[in-house]
Amino acid sequence: MLPRGRRAWLQSAEGGKDIPAATAGGRAIPGLILDLDATLVACHSEKEQAAATYKGGFGFHPLLCFLANTGEALAGRLRPGNAGANTASDHIAVLDDALAQLPDAHRYGTDLLVRADSAGSAKAFLTHIRDLRAWGIRTHFSVGPAVTEPLRRAIRTLPQRLWHPALNRDGSLREGAEVAELTGMVDLPGYPEGTRIIARRERPHPGTQLSLFDQDEGLRHQVFLTDTPIAGGGSAQFLEVRHRGHAVVEVRIRCGKTTGFGRFPSRHFAVNTVWLELSLTAIDLLAWTRVLLLDGDLADDEPKKLRYRLLHVAARLTRGGRRLCLRICATWPWRNELVTAFHRLAALPRPAG
Repeated sequence: MLPRGRRAWLQSAEGGKDIPAATAGGRAIPGLILDLDATLVACHSEKEQAAATYKGGFGFHPLLCFLANTGEALAGRLRPGNAGANTASDHIAVLDDALAQLPDAHRYGTDLLVRADSAGSAKAFLTHIRDLRAWGIRTHFSVGPAVTEPLRRAIRTLPQRLWHPALNRDGSLREGAEVAELTGMVDLPGYPEGTRIIARRERPHPGTQLSLFDQDEGLRHQVFLTDTPIAGGGSAQFLEVRHRGHAVVEVRIRCGKTTGFGRFPSRHFAVNTVWLELSLTAIDLLAWTRVLLLDGDLADDEPKKLRYRLLHVAARLTRGGRRLCLRICATWPWRNELVTAFHRLAALPRPAG
């Protein structure tokens, strides 16, 4: 699979525009962050390989990987609706496809963090992430495993003095939430060496569904695994807020569904696979438009807003003096931003590669 965003990466580098850095705990997260997650797409007619889903629906269960720094969709794999959420082989295939989308300078010269929920905590997948280091790819993981009885026991027996206040994204203290490290209190057979266990507890928000264990304690508990060492700033508080940032992938998926892969048009699985790839390409175009051409609120707008404000603007294309002119309505509120985006597009350097 050819890299979709190769030209945009080169234009960003040659134009002197840095790739946006994700933040956590009030400071930038070094390197790039790859978020993997699966989603369900309902089908309302019989389509090839559509199947019953674990939520009682019918359709497909694609697995996707987004780059948190730019918002682009690095890779995706269309799967039947009954595909396993935690299938290690699918996660490995999508991660390898995602890494192939990155330019060599970033794939081999940058720290890469792979985030996933409990579906990505399969031992084979985490071992693959660790094995990539042998190829010169500096990968780490941050995944949320299922909360098993040994983890519950460790949480119950942890002394109160070992719980520390959790952080918000801006570095301020998060009210009602605490973080503690469980490394060494629970055996982790089969997991890569250096894997750490970190727990978080907080007062539940209204409407939160609690497990029986959470109801006993009166607090909501979440756990994640990471192999980021303490050396170099890997404190439990920072790593917890860094992992919590994985929730942004839900926004990426929601926007992706409105950009194309929320519905699949064909009865044939191969055609729908191509449709998914085209949808991911559209997501990439919007992501790099925000990064390279837009500022302010427009750089954070979701596709629905961008379509209304910029992409569907009424205008006339006129010809005169051997030139083409795009005439935009003078009363359109975002006319200046659109014109600025066109000028920035024309000024982007032409990559040498």
